[in-house]
Amino acid sequence: MSSSAPNHALEFPGGYTRSVGPVIGRFLTELRDGRLVGVRTAAGRVLVPPTEYDTADGSAVTGDFVEVGPDCTVESWSWVSRPRRGHPFQRPFAWALIKPDGADTALLHALDLGVFDEGAKPPRDLRTGMRVRPKWRAERSGGIGDIECFRPDVTMINDARRTEYRLPPGRALERFLEGVSEGRFLGHRCGVCGKVYVPLKGLCPVDGVPTTEEVEVRDTGTVTTFAVNNIPDPRAPEVPFVSAYILLDGSDLAMLALVAGVPADQVRMGMRVRAEWRPREEWGKTMANIKWFAPLDEPDVPFDAIRDYL
Repeated sequence: MSSSAPNHALEFPGGYTRSVGPVIGRFLTELRDGRLVGVRTAAGRVLVPPTEYDTADGSAVTGDFVEVGPDCTVESWSWVSRPRRGHPFQRPFAWALIKPDGADTALLHALDLGVFDEGAKPPRDLRTGMRVRPKWRAERSGGIGDIECFRPDVTMINDARRTEYRLPPGRALERFLEGVSEGRFLGHRCGVCGKVYVPLKGLCPVDGVPTTEEVEVRDTGTVTTFAVNNIPDPRAPEVPFVSAYILLDGSDLAMLALVAGVPADQVRMGMRVRAEWRPREEWGKTMANIKWFAPLDEPDVPFDAIRDYL
């Protein structure tokens, strides 16, 4: 035999009213006026939000109120990827314990990191120790909701301006770009040392002699060194992305390019890669014909084999 109990709702008809006292009342009054304050304990700590008694030993606090913030530090956080009804945002945000500068305790409030799709993972810049400030509501009534949320300090800007310039390629680079427009990598072999330089340069940087013997090399190669980048780049598929020096098979000079198709933390020295070409109808005399280099299912090249190309 089974039964289901009815749901019960607890209500306070007409709302809930209570007196707040001089300590919490002062805190709420300052919130209404756009300020954060704490109260000093007999031991010298500053409590935010203020309480009538020291949470450490139960002694009554002093009447010394201290303005704190507005700069604050995130002490801990919890990411809400799917907000519920009644949450302060109907998009992903974080609950955080936030300690104002000058305070010894933290308050719980919402942390707004920007606009994210529902279910999104925490952004990379959300971290313990990040610096934040309160966003005050235009109309305030004396409640913790007078602070709409906390937001991170501005640490960088994205300037939409750009600089354009035209660089004459010269005969050697022009020939190299012609090869790229045909889906080929071309280099020059030095007649003295026998090294092959890609892109072709018209001059051996080791022996200082002109080079004219043209050599085509494969579009596969080996990562010699690399860097993980966390600043967005329109050429990269995502952030973080990897820029790497790649020694093409048959070449003696590593070439700088993007590496993708693998998580950034899995890129490594000696990893084998192949050029990912754009559709042929998009090709022109430009390195943009190659989106990036992607990993090959081949064993890594031992370090000793590439140490002279770092």
